[in-house]
Formats: sequence, structure tokens, C-alpha cells
Amino acid sequence: MMKKKTLLIATALLCLFFSQTMAQTNKSTKVIAHRGAWKNTGVPENSIAALEHAVKMGCYGSEFDVHMSADSVLFVNHDHTIKGLHIEKTSSAELSAVKLSNDEPLPTLEAYLKAGKKQKKTRLVLEIKGSSISKERSLALAEKCVKMVKALKAEAITDYISFDYDICKKVKELNPRADVAYLNGDKSPAEIKEAGFNGVDYHFSVFRKNENWIGEMHAQNLTTNVWTVNDRSGMQWFIDKGVNFITTNEPEQLFELLK
Repeated sequence: MMKKKTLLIATALLCLFFSQTMAQTNKSTKVIAHRGAWKNTGVPENSIAALEHAVKMGCYGSEFDVHMSADSVLFVNHDHTIKGLHIEKTSSAELSAVKLSNDEPLPTLEAYLKAGKKQKKTRLVLEIKGSSISKERSLALAEKCVKMVKALKAEAITDYISFDYDICKKVKELNPRADVAYLNGDKSPAEIKEAGFNGVDYHFSVFRKNENWIGEMHAQNLTTNVWTVNDRSGMQWFIDKGVNFITTNEPEQLFELLK
């Protein structure tokens, strides 16, 4: 009888421990709006309006993408092209005339950072896009991004991500204190630590195949971000695994799960 009672108490304590741990894990996962909060707000992705919606929602971060025009002006857009114009082969004058679907001009990085600086609670997650023309342009873009963030005094709220390993290394070289995460998914926790990056921002399929990497990253004080998770079951799986950040097109849904 005594053994049975002891077993019941131990089981109850174990359940309590796991429920508390799960609650702590849920609270620790933060929301990053992918290209801003655009999908359910009716504004274009990567627009300043999408950033503003992410801020109003209380997102931890708002991710956006940066390219460089033919005359070295930095613009915010996901693809290498917009409305038939190849950004890297088009002048800033032509690109500045492009209007998004909400009639907002195609944002420059300068305009985006200035809008982001109006607040302090949502981080600007700046993805530096690798050039489709040359490695030299990729590294030049990285240098210009870091310099502009510094010039506009936006370093305190800006993080950097890139699929290009050399871009990530360049950013760390230019600003060792910058928070840099690698996107491509082909580097182990040990390699990321060796490179001096702050963490990774991997596609959900990479973490699904290498589930142990989440714990290994955390054991080495590296952050884990996962993209782009838009379904509730996927969100819950990564919440339960304790990833630091989930990047999503459905921030509203993720907030619901994290309540």
C-alpha cells in the first residue's frame, strides 16, 4: 500500500514538473512575422505597413529582405525582381517609382529602418540577400547594410540573417557585436559555434530531420529560429521542442497558441 502511494505521489510530481517545464517552454518561444504581418492584414509583404502591423501585434521581430540596385541603393523586397524589373540591374530612380499594392513606394532600407526606429519593442530581422550577379556584390551589400544600420543608430534593434555563409561572416567581421543567424541549414551546431555566429534560422524540415540540433544549439548558447511555420500542429511541435523563435506568415495564430 505504501509503495503504491509513493508511486502515485512520484507520478503526480513528475506530471507537475513536465507541465511547469512545458509552460516555461511555451513562454520562451517568440513570434517573428515573416516579411512583416501582411497575410491577414491586407497589406503587401515586406512593406512598411506590414512592419507597422507586426509592431502593433507585439511581435518580437519582423523579418524583411534587402537587395542592392544597379547604382548601389538598398531596397526592401523578397524576390530579385519586382514588376518585371531585376533589382540589381535597375537604377534606384526606376525602382523608387514602383508602387506596392497599397500604393506605398517600394521601400528603401533607409526608409524601413527609420520606420522601425519609431519603436523599441519589435526587432528588425534584416535578411541580406545574396547577389544573383557576383559574390563581390553580395559582400558589398552586407557592408552597406551594416554601415546604414550604424549610421541610423538602429543597431540596438537590428539582427542579421542570410543564406550566404560569407555574408554572415562579413557582418560579424564588420560588427562583432551584431546578432547574426545562418539560414541555409547545412551547418551543424559545432560549425555555427566555430564560425562565431549567434545562432541559426533553419527551415522546419532541417530541424525535423535533425531534431537533436535544437538541444545541441541551446547547449552551446546558440539561438534557434525556424521558418516558415504556418500550421498549428507544426507551431506546437516547435513550441514543445523549445525553439527560441518561430518565423511565420500567421503570427496571429501563433500568438493564440502561446497564450
